[in-house]
Amino acid sequence: MKERAEVVVIGGGINGSAIAYELAKRGKEVVVVERKWLAYGATGRCGAGIRQQWSTKENALLAKKSVEIFEKLEEELGHEIGLRQGGYLIAIHDEEDMKQAKKNVEMQRSIGLPVRIIGEDEIKEIAPILDPKGMEAIAATFCPTDGHANPFKTTYAYAMAAQKMGAEFYKFTEVQDIKVEDGKVKKVITDKGEIETKWVVNAAGAWSSKISKMVGLEIPNKPVRKEAMVTEPVKRTFDCMVISFKHGIYFSQQDEGQILGGIPSPEEKVGYYTQPTFSFLRHMAYTLGKYAPPLKHVRILRQWTGFYDVTPDALPILGETDIEGFIQCNGFSGHGFMIAPMTAKLLAQLICGEKLDMDIERLNMSRFEGEIVEEKSVVG
Repeated sequence: MKERAEVVVIGGGINGSAIAYELAKRGKEVVVVERKWLAYGATGRCGAGIRQQWSTKENALLAKKSVEIFEKLEEELGHEIGLRQGGYLIAIHDEEDMKQAKKNVEMQRSIGLPVRIIGEDEIKEIAPILDPKGMEAIAATFCPTDGHANPFKTTYAYAMAAQKMGAEFYKFTEVQDIKVEDGKVKKVITDKGEIETKWVVNAAGAWSSKISKMVGLEIPNKPVRKEAMVTEPVKRTFDCMVISFKHGIYFSQQDEGQILGGIPSPEEKVGYYTQPTFSFLRHMAYTLGKYAPPLKHVRILRQWTGFYDVTPDALPILGETDIEGFIQCNGFSGHGFMIAPMTAKLLAQLICGEKLDMDIERLNMSRFEGEIVEEKSVVG
């Protein structure tokens, strides 16, 4: 293990790996410390969606600029990431939903997103498998440039590209403490050794609050158990991701034909609970059958659990803190994969003293001292 590095990134998920790449590209000496393996946490357990349809401008811009990066990422990194832009179809269930949808679309279109509101007939054209009546949908919003990518391939693509430029990844290495002197980060202490550093990036996902406490900072993030499942392969019938903010369901068809999706379990808990529940399977199967009747009898092959790292407003915590050199990159509330490319670029720019491509001041910890503006477009 190195004894010194300019930057230590804690967490080997999509954000940690992408930040390592962006920093290594800028000539920084960077080390990533991961207590298990790459994509072990939320990244490897997510629904793989890439959505630009948000109610807050910050999330929408992060997602839009991330999609622009995703579209060129295979060429840049030299590895396949499995990007497919089949769009996102978001159900609108009643007039209250419609009012919020119109407000969202107006903001989204103002920043250049090709989002539109579609009726029941077009819902069936885009995804013939869907039953608008079973969905209880009066309309939907649709953005054709949304989509999904393979979270494992994308994380490893970033990591391998970073390693080629000198970044080092220490897997199965647990951070035990962070030494601070005179309000500045000095050293990261792990179970494999100590690393002197000027910068620490806290990209530990659902464990970020524990890392923050090591430097004496409290963050409001809470780990929330989420469950997902995948079915046997079936004939391809649709390309979009289907979601509902009201019912909390999301599902899409993967390249090999499987249906992958999730929904909040009736037994959903805050805390580090990993046991899957039968109530999730029952709730998911029932709701999926209403949305897409042809899937009523498809066989579920596997289910799993993961954690959302949830903040009070469902927006991430990014940027500098009261501890010099300690950078927050967490609180993504289930949306870390889809905004990782731009997040990584911005934090690398911050660490390297460059002009940021986007203002992220409203995403730091200070926002919780005032009125909270909550992200309304959240599944689950």
